[in-house]
Amino acid sequence: MNSLPTRRADSIPELPGLAPNTSPAVPKALDVVRASDLPYADFLQHYLRTNRPLIIDNAVTAWPALQKWTPHYFKQHFGEHQVQVSYTKRMAFADFVDAVLASSEQAPGPYLYRLFFHEHLPELLSDLIPQNVYGFPRRHVSPLMPERWRRPDGFLKLLMGGPGSKFPVMHYDLEHAHAQITGIYGEKEYYLFPPEDTPYLYPSPVQTNLSQIDQPHKPDLQRFPRMAQASPHHAVLKPGQMIFIPMGWWHAARPLSVSISVCTAIMDRSNWPGFVRDICAVPEGRPFKRILKRGFLASAGAVMQSMENLQTTVPGLARALVFPAKLAPISAEVSPEPSAQPLNIRIPTA
Repeated sequence: MNSLPTRRADSIPELPGLAPNTSPAVPKALDVVRASDLPYADFLQHYLRTNRPLIIDNAVTAWPALQKWTPHYFKQHFGEHQVQVSYTKRMAFADFVDAVLASSEQAPGPYLYRLFFHEHLPELLSDLIPQNVYGFPRRHVSPLMPERWRRPDGFLKLLMGGPGSKFPVMHYDLEHAHAQITGIYGEKEYYLFPPEDTPYLYPSPVQTNLSQIDQPHKPDLQRFPRMAQASPHHAVLKPGQMIFIPMGWWHAARPLSVSISVCTAIMDRSNWPGFVRDICAVPEGRPFKRILKRGFLASAGAVMQSMENLQTTVPGLARALVFPAKLAPISAEVSPEPSAQPLNIRIPTA
């Protein structure tokens, strides 16, 4: 959901008899819609619940981060802070920033994707208020969510890298998570592929939500000939913009300049069934425990959907009752600002 996966998945079978192709398909540009032209309800109806990616322009305009956050800002104020730049490597933020500034296509530097604000740098949360309304975590906020996934901040984390660096591998997020990334500084290029392209993207035989294709922007069709059958989508994320990446969509990101952005996860009725299947498929003690977990999650999902429906269809009654918005808040307007105070949570990093 919020990082590279750590569990094994089933393998994808080979596709026989695909006609050879000498060049990859021309990428399709993602829709770009101004926030002023996209009410939140329309975003839910036309993009999130139809599993359709897009870029939202001016998704955030009031964040102090847009004026404050630069590589030098992080070096000056957090230079001695240790940051996790991979699952196995940590380094001082000042050294990381120097490596980012020196990064190039010929000598790529590290890419930061393991820094969760509430756990590692809560002093930066005030720079992300008010929250991006399109990135509202929805069911992650609910008290009915199991504690491990109850994240009012949507697993809010920092992403940073320089030219030549990239997120470690093309992948789709586990647990059927929807993701959104908001640009703060610089520009970052994204390549996305729909779920139905999975057979063409050479999933790893060990963890099949990871692709073996390391450069989707210029794939090696000698090594990966099926890639020519895929249908890439392309976008460049700029400051103040947000990219929405729906569940199951393969994606890869690489900075075109020094880039800073933030990411959150969204859990909604649209991805709830897949979320339940994913977390209940993981072996966890006795089978009876998994049956109980599945039953609880099915019941919780039904209650949350009822509360969501009540707020949508009879908003006056829902406001009078109060508890529907407490159990299943449907927008940033009815939920406390998650960046206003540190959360008593920790993220597993192993």
